[in-house]
Amino acid sequence: MRRSRIAAYVGSLLLAVGAVLTGAGSAQAATGPYVALGDSYSSGVGAGSYIGSSGDCKRSTKAHPYLWAAANSPSSFAFTACSGARTGDVLANQLSPLNSSTALVSISIGGNDAGFADVMTTCVLQSDSSCISRINTARAYVDSTLPGRLDNVYTQIRAKAPNARVVVIGYPRFYKLGQSCLGLSEAKRKAINDASDHLNAAVARRAAAHAFTFGDVRTTFTGHEICSGSSWLHSVNWLNIGESYHPTASGQSGGYLPVLNGAA
Repeated sequence: MRRSRIAAYVGSLLLAVGAVLTGAGSAQAATGPYVALGDSYSSGVGAGSYIGSSGDCKRSTKAHPYLWAAANSPSSFAFTACSGARTGDVLANQLSPLNSSTALVSISIGGNDAGFADVMTTCVLQSDSSCISRINTARAYVDSTLPGRLDNVYTQIRAKAPNARVVVIGYPRFYKLGQSCLGLSEAKRKAINDASDHLNAAVARRAAAHAFTFGDVRTTFTGHEICSGSSWLHSVNWLNIGESYHPTASGQSGGYLPVLNGAA
């Protein structure tokens, strides 16, 4: 009996040591060089506290890549995400920090290619039918053209950072439906949410095809959409139109950061 207790103790000790060693290995990998690519949802537009040197890219110290780097102390952190970026901008301007030592890459991209700003402008200013027509045009682009453009970006990321874990982060649904809420009609809100789902599905498929991890933020934003009463997204901001329909600082820390933490 005593020998059984000793054997059990030794076994438990060995398991604990193994867990510590495994954890140490994971931590070491996670704190290698980190590169944050993408559009305004990665740069942090809408979160405030913009880094002066980032200019019109509006990189924020409250953006989820910056928060992750502050919490995990990677050996280096390159933050090249930029407001308004499309896939071609990532290829032309954002990939230079990547190399064979890069351990982690995060990216959100595709919304601007699909005409996000024009969709939202049309839906805010025009009729239900005009809004839905513009959304249908964007959905057709997502089906026909965006996959190839995402493939080009993802292929270049893997070529330049062959050893990195790559996390492709999606977009939230914008509206809580079935609520009394000033602004867009329920038909417009539903069409916008459905379009976001359509875009996320396309991005997730291409990420999977490249063996990248897709980070779905729709779950973390549930209950914090516009019209929820506890929104983590700006609605139309007529005083700062560029922040409209972007995550607030709470959206970055409460909606995006947990998804990056879970996938990194």
